[in-house]
Amino acid sequence: SSNIPKKIPMQSNPILAALDVPTPEKAIALAEEIYPHVGGFKIGLELFTAGGSKTVKTIQALGKEIFLDLKFHDIPNTVAKAVVNATKLNVQWMTIHCAGGSEMIKAAEQSAQETASSLGIAPPVILGVTVLTSMDQSQLNAIGVKHGVEDQVAALAEMAVLHGLRGLVCSPLELTRLRSLLPPSVHLVTPGIRAQKDAMGDQKRTLGPEEAIAAGASRLVIGRPIYAAPHPAEAALAITRILEETTD
Repeated sequence: SSNIPKKIPMQSNPILAALDVPTPEKAIALAEEIYPHVGGFKIGLELFTAGGSKTVKTIQALGKEIFLDLKFHDIPNTVAKAVVNATKLNVQWMTIHCAGGSEMIKAAEQSAQETASSLGIAPPVILGVTVLTSMDQSQLNAIGVKHGVEDQVAALAEMAVLHGLRGLVCSPLELTRLRSLLPPSVHLVTPGIRAQKDAMGDQKRTLGPEEAIAAGASRLVIGRPIYAAPHPAEAALAITRILEETTD
């Protein structure tokens, strides 16, 4: 559709490479190998619990976007305080669980805005996680959610945006519906991206990178297709080239 940019300029490469490796040393080595071919790095729970903010700062020195994916979900005051500290790290993206509710969402967004303003930096985009991409209908039912997956995602997404969130994490297959429901300014960051030949791993709801961008993704979080490849830099470059070709 007309609102999708025809070409991704390379300085806004949409790939956020997931550094889902067991040690800070491996993560830093991987980041140093692939950084010319990606737009940024996702630092998740595995890496953050091993390396903490020191590892964030080391990887940040490569000059790329940082997505701190810790999925905060707690009482509003606790989440607000965690967001203060994450914002002080000057990361560009971070996650919270929409299931924490409207007060928690408002507290997180307000905390990010106020902290960034006091530091004179751009506020990070807080991304709401709706339904984890590993969950299917039977698992939702088991935790007492009677909505279908797509309806639950849509309900949480609309609630989150209503209460001030500027972005969401969503599965590739939810992009089209969310783009139709939400203001165009809302960032949609999409994990579960698989090149066609990749194993599904534990992601149940997937698309290829070019399909996800065409459907309206703002950023693509790509894990195994890069970090598990025999030559991660070559894998990252190949995906970037696919995106350049399909968005001409």
